[in-house]
Amino acid sequence: MSAPFFSFVRTRNFLALTASAFALAACTVGPDYRQPELDVPAAWKEDAPPGWKIAQPQDMDDHGEWWKIYHEPQLDHLVAQVEISNLNVAAAAARYRQALALLNAASAAALPAANLGASASRAESTSTGSPGTSDSTRSRVNSSSQVSLDLGWEIDLWGRIRRDIEAGEARAQASAADYSAALLSARATLVQSYLQWRVNAVQRHLLDETSGTYRNSLEVIKNRYEAGVAQRSDVTQAQTQLSNTLAQAADLDIQRTQLEHAIALLIGVPPARLKLVPIAQPDLPRLPQIPAALPSELLERRPDIASAERLTAAANANIGVAQAAFYPSLTLSATGGYQQNSGFGPLFIQPNRFWSLGPALTASLFDGGLRSAQLEQARASYDEAVASYRQTVLTAFQEVEDNLAALRVLEEESLHQREAARSAAESEALVRNQYLAGTASFLEIFVAQASALSAKSMDIGVEGQRLVASATLLKALGGGWHRVTLENQSGTEVKRSGGVEKSQ
Repeated sequence: MSAPFFSFVRTRNFLALTASAFALAACTVGPDYRQPELDVPAAWKEDAPPGWKIAQPQDMDDHGEWWKIYHEPQLDHLVAQVEISNLNVAAAAARYRQALALLNAASAAALPAANLGASASRAESTSTGSPGTSDSTRSRVNSSSQVSLDLGWEIDLWGRIRRDIEAGEARAQASAADYSAALLSARATLVQSYLQWRVNAVQRHLLDETSGTYRNSLEVIKNRYEAGVAQRSDVTQAQTQLSNTLAQAADLDIQRTQLEHAIALLIGVPPARLKLVPIAQPDLPRLPQIPAALPSELLERRPDIASAERLTAAANANIGVAQAAFYPSLTLSATGGYQQNSGFGPLFIQPNRFWSLGPALTASLFDGGLRSAQLEQARASYDEAVASYRQTVLTAFQEVEDNLAALRVLEEESLHQREAARSAAESEALVRNQYLAGTASFLEIFVAQASALSAKSMDIGVEGQRLVASATLLKALGGGWHRVTLENQSGTEVKRSGGVEKSQ
């Protein structure tokens, strides 16, 4: 038969093999991912504080700016800088870009690869003739040149590449969730530090007012001592009381300075460049009413839970990658070009043309148990990811329960402490009048004043603890984050040093 007929048969066989390969490529080995089951309680152990309500979808729709619930303009300005300048957030954003690059690399394996090559060489060879002849040594110079195009395409018969892409997508989404978790953590830490700074300012204002009162009392007692109606010990006790109060104020200055330094670190600037604006009339922010999510909603609102679940999906896909290694791999390749082995004449002419086309099927027959070990490793990694996912969920439940309990107990403590501060202030006023009337000793007024200061300071401290606990609860509830932000996350871009743009 003629050569064209054989060429037609070969081409037809190749096309048939290619069609069969594409049909087989619909197969995907390995388990399909199913989200691990969780034991989620129907309600929290701790009841929500009075005035709270179950969270509704619109509660956190204000672009996740949950810190604005405290109505502090200076705090809003500081938190806005976290996404831009915080270095931990910038590092998390860089890790997210790495995950996207790895996903793109995995996706590239599903496409054909093309390589263009060109070469030219000139070589001299020497040959030895028969002994005794005049041309016993001969020299020959050879020239060659080649231009070729190589095409290669691995047919994904068993879904190895698809599983690898599936794992890459899950890891990219996990990295995006890690970025959100880093941003949430930095913002929450800044809010907590700022609220403590506000508590410090109110405490310092209390000590300044008390120091002024103690100075006036010291002057009165000195005058009474000089008039002979008071003892020297009254003067020394009054001076001791004033000095102790001034020392407590200095200690608060240290705490305030350290809090400012911590806030500077969170917004990515040297401490010397940050100076918080003092509050004209220092008082504590009002405790906000925080919507309390149901336990099941927590799974959608915590970025660390989403990250752990996505890593579980990636580990599941890696099992398929490991299983695909047990099956043969099929690669389609084609090469064509022009090659010239002598002289420097025209290269791109018909006689210099060459081409090849065909499939290559390879399979590993013996590897000493390597693939079995890799498959077992993938399965064990999946079990580890499931355990970590469930542990992350349990930890989230604990954090919410802890802060719900703290707010409940602190509310009760605040009522008692406020009553104690009121009673102590009233007792101090009564004892002071008795002292001036000569019916009470200075030791009694000394004790009454110390009790009043302590009670008021503790009252401010408890209110500050409630504020910090509310911020911690907001963080435990995921802030304004929601799992839907991970949809199509693999196609997002990272801007500047930190921010992840929302999916379109």
